[in-house]
Amino acid sequence: MALCSASSSPVRRRSRVRVVLVCCLLLALAAPSVAAAAARHDYGDALAKSILFFEGQRSGRLPAGQRAAWRGDSAVSDGAAAGVDLEGGYYDAGDNVKFGFPMAFTATMLAWSVVEFGDAMPPAERAHATDAVRWATDYLLKTISLPGVGDPWKDHGCWERPEDMDTARTVYNISSARPGSDVAGETAAALASASMVFRDADPGYAARLLAGARSAFEFADAHKGAYSDDPELRAGGCPFYCDFDGYQDELLWGAAWLRRASKEDTYLDYIQNNGKTLGAEDSTNEFGWDNKHAGVNVLVSKEFIDGEVLSLQSYKEFADGFICTLIPESSSPHITYTPGGLIYKPGGSNMQHVTSISFLLLTYAKYLSKSSHTVNCGNVSADYILGDNPMKMSYMVGYGDRYPQRIHHRGSSLPSIKSHPQRIACNDGTPYYNSSGSNPNPLVGAIVGGPGEDDAYEDDRADFRKSEPTTYINAPLVGVLAYLVGNPAPGHVRH
Repeated sequence: MALCSASSSPVRRRSRVRVVLVCCLLLALAAPSVAAAAARHDYGDALAKSILFFEGQRSGRLPAGQRAAWRGDSAVSDGAAAGVDLEGGYYDAGDNVKFGFPMAFTATMLAWSVVEFGDAMPPAERAHATDAVRWATDYLLKTISLPGVGDPWKDHGCWERPEDMDTARTVYNISSARPGSDVAGETAAALASASMVFRDADPGYAARLLAGARSAFEFADAHKGAYSDDPELRAGGCPFYCDFDGYQDELLWGAAWLRRASKEDTYLDYIQNNGKTLGAEDSTNEFGWDNKHAGVNVLVSKEFIDGEVLSLQSYKEFADGFICTLIPESSSPHITYTPGGLIYKPGGSNMQHVTSISFLLLTYAKYLSKSSHTVNCGNVSADYILGDNPMKMSYMVGYGDRYPQRIHHRGSSLPSIKSHPQRIACNDGTPYYNSSGSNPNPLVGAIVGGPGEDDAYEDDRADFRKSEPTTYINAPLVGVLAYLVGNPAPGHVRH
């Protein structure tokens, strides 16, 4: 069976097709004319690079096996000012701040990628992906009530390597008086999903993760509130990662992952008893670090689709509705696409929507492919991120012959500490920021924010909305590429 099929039918035509065909985005929806070009892609190479990216984002003391050799140790004393150990974790994007909310979502999506598609990964890449999950969860186990490190305003006022950081490493913490159900709920989801990754290889660590997930969820549920509603916490997260959509989805998301990981009815009861109150019926055409409703619907619907919990049928219906908002052929209201066929939502870092939605569609397709369930939408699909687009360029650094050279990323754009061990102070990095030259340290595997609504990309370091990579763009892409490696269409390269 072909991985995907192109339709020449009119836009308003609806065809009844299995979701395994409908939802096979190879990272974005695009015109049928580029489908043949997608056959040239080496998804094994892209998968390896998408995982390698995370080594360039590591904070703390780097391990002996560090492959992104241009990086060095950084922020090794994080948390010291507050009397806690907060070394480790990931810098979220091109800056040197550790934002707990998007980092936890990154960990959840990395873990989900391994849980759903790890069997399709070559053994070496699965090991690297597992290491990437653990680098996040080792840190998150320390941070159930400590959702962030670093002063984002002071950090963003400097252009310096993480190895040279001299800005304040402020620690932000939630408490019963200053709740953060959103970040705690997402942390619960991250730890619970990761416990499934380590269940066989390291059961002791998996048990620690599941215990941490329970603790985070209990805290989130007992002290309800959004962290960005507190003035002090807001200063450490907004406007960069404000909780715009409320904390309710993270409570459902955390409960859903605890149910999946533990199989305990306590969490099933929570989902069933609180779903309506927590917005399970909210319609949405997005999925990302701030809005988990679509992910909840797909994740929870699995038990209904598998015939195990028939009372969860409504979640499958919500998931169907989500899919139909994404397909141009559907009569449902759908999101905007660029002329070249890329999912587009205003606001910057657009590829986060593309990779996250692509992951959800493939995962839902996987669930439905094992049942008789169908959904009524249309089907057009082809690759965009890896080069089948109007710019004829890959948006993954290091993949293909043409890719972004001037990404908005401090460590990538400044000389490596290995080649330039002298300190580069806060303002001394400005000439590198303003340089028209290529970044000296390619952050291999990084997916940038991507082109604008007109499909144009200028490769401008200063245009961070287009040129900045983030961990939560790459994390779901790992699962998508793993699927494509394990299920190649005729003509695709498989490692």
